[in-house]
Amino acid sequence: MIESRLILITLLIKLGVAAAVSSALARARTFQNLLLTSNRTPSQTLGLLAFVCIPLGLGVWVRLLVPNFFAADISFETTIILGVLLGPFSALTGAVVLSLPAMLHHEYLSLPFNLAVAIIAGLYGKFVEEEEVWSFSPFVDLSIYRWIRRNLPRPRLFDWQIMFFTTIIGLRFVQTEMARYFSHSIFSMDSSNLWVEVAIYAASAMAIGIELKIFNSVRIQIKLEEQERLLLHARMEALQNQINPHFLFNTLNSISSLVRFDPDTAREVISKLATILRRLLSSADSFVPLREEVEFIDNYLDIEVVRFGKDKLRVVKELAPESLDVMVPSMLLQPLVENSIKHGLASKVEGGSIFLRSRLSDSRLVIEVEDDGVGIAATQTPESGNGRGAGIGMANVSERLQVLYGDTARLTVDSHEGKGTLVRIRLPLLQTAGAVPEGFYDERSTMRR
Repeated sequence: MIESRLILITLLIKLGVAAAVSSALARARTFQNLLLTSNRTPSQTLGLLAFVCIPLGLGVWVRLLVPNFFAADISFETTIILGVLLGPFSALTGAVVLSLPAMLHHEYLSLPFNLAVAIIAGLYGKFVEEEEVWSFSPFVDLSIYRWIRRNLPRPRLFDWQIMFFTTIIGLRFVQTEMARYFSHSIFSMDSSNLWVEVAIYAASAMAIGIELKIFNSVRIQIKLEEQERLLLHARMEALQNQINPHFLFNTLNSISSLVRFDPDTAREVISKLATILRRLLSSADSFVPLREEVEFIDNYLDIEVVRFGKDKLRVVKELAPESLDVMVPSMLLQPLVENSIKHGLASKVEGGSIFLRSRLSDSRLVIEVEDDGVGIAATQTPESGNGRGAGIGMANVSERLQVLYGDTARLTVDSHEGKGTLVRIRLPLLQTAGAVPEGFYDERSTMRR
């Protein structure tokens, strides 16, 4: 009775060891990347085996050196997981490492047995679909229920998960029988109590299921993060593409108004428009230095000055030199300048001025676009500075900032009817192109959570 109780306690601790080790591994970012890499290089495979085999190999040492602490040895279950996830060749390497402590303590059958387990599990993982492995559950009754439901409309001969469960139990039975006949050459827990024996077999399947479930939860989380990043990237591209047609449409309208009465000026505007379009088509960068963004605005304003006349449209720049190297979203200023001209100055007979300012303040880049136009009526003032009510361009800029920066960037609009409008943007500092990592959207989404 005492022996049975000790075995049951050991089995519970064994499940805890499997959960603790797999959870610790799953938290390591390097292990996550190695585990979920499709085509691993030999060095990556060795790195992944080191992550798994070193701590679990130490577990075998603990079982050998600490009396009656058998729960630390989960080398059998680990070999099966290595086989189904990495394939037979990698699993063979892992089996050798895991068997080494036992071999040094004269358990000579542990190596050939683990090698056989690695081959069988590796062949299973090679031919079965990946999702079947990840969705494995040690509760065979659920697998049987799913198998019946899947086979009602279209019968199949067998279910891969039931086969996997049967394989685990079969290999565990072989290990137990080998330990009975060669008690000092291989380790295996055994009991004369039938129910305890069933618990021993079930614990092996459950330990494998626990490790796979923990690894799979990390896999699903990374996939969701990747999908979120792709979604944000697609949304950002859609917003970027929305600006270009909007800008082109308004510019072509300006050209069409010049064609009949001033063809020479129309040709000049078309030439400047071609320069702008070449810049848009040749650069797919999401971020550019503020200096480049200002140069683009100069080309755009050249078109608008031709349209309005030099005496009616004046541009004043107050740009701090240290701010010009800060990275900003591409096409950030053009919609704001266009909004000032179209909604602020176009209706003023005498024209007006646009002020472009930039400075660094409290580890932030502050950009201001101000006009002395007609302003925005009180009923049309954007709520809380979010850019609504001021046209497509303003709303687009506001949404792009939200996608790229979350709550770390802010756009505010201060407008007084008849006096003008001030649009102020505050951005985090990004000094170089290298400061904008490829996975910028991932970092942003993590930061916002």
